[in-house]
Amino acid sequence: MILEAHGVRKLYGAYVALDGVSLSIREGEFVSIIGPNGAGKSTLINVLTGVLPPSGGSVRFKGRDIAGIGTVALTRLGMARSFQLVQIFPELSVLETLQAAVISRLGRGARLLASLGADREVHTDALEVATLFGLGDKAHALARALPQGDKKLLDVASAFALRPEIILLDEPTSGVSTADKHVVMDILVKAAKRIGLRAIIQVEHDMDIVFGYSDRIIALHQGKVLADATPAAIQADQRVVDMVVGRRRAVDSRSNPSPPVGERAATVLGVKRAEHERGPSDGDV
Repeated sequence: MILEAHGVRKLYGAYVALDGVSLSIREGEFVSIIGPNGAGKSTLINVLTGVLPPSGGSVRFKGRDIAGIGTVALTRLGMARSFQLVQIFPELSVLETLQAAVISRLGRGARLLASLGADREVHTDALEVATLFGLGDKAHALARALPQGDKKLLDVASAFALRPEIILLDEPTSGVSTADKHVVMDILVKAAKRIGLRAIIQVEHDMDIVFGYSDRIIALHQGKVLADATPAAIQADQRVVDMVVGRRRAVDSRSNPSPPVGERAATVLGVKRAEHERGPSDGDV
């Protein structure tokens, strides 16, 4: 397992945000975390990425305890994160934004401004990432001038420029038009294969994205794991349909089926669905 959480609890005073959450992420998986507002999704991601220490339980990345380690230290270990709200430097160009991420990865932050313009390795690496995300022809455009879809791609590309082994995406299509959301996701998973990502975790509300790209789905409800299963098993689980997915999504998927659930992720990440096919875990509540 590349990432594991066991019995994670997170308390805010008397409020229980996470209540005994356990999960594991295997090599090559694209895993989606879903749940209604207040289910504990954002808190879980903050705990998994070392932003918040758990009140109880453990989190391990590549066998190492990372509870509360912080994002900087975790990035050096090989985990990166993008956020729901686009976080870019509006006055920097696309290339400069990606150069800043590359410089951070290479540990050259002490001479950031000089490195942006003078370091050939940094320039080449950043331009490669820009091209990979379809932003090569906009490399010298200011970030603030980009369309929303391209801003989202730049935000995710900045995380990819850190060359992580695993990446956590917080609503990667948030704010992106319906017409562009699959374009964004297809570029993202293509880039994942190109740089050799070992796993992707996303928090997402858009069920078309969730069922179209996931190998496995973890459903949270009231701070607990309601189900942890393949997309097909999730669609067949009436509890999850009623509490999380929604009846309309389930009916639509049966009446007008899209490409097989998880097909894009399984193809792009090189994972055969049979390797992950299983029902809800024994720990489901």
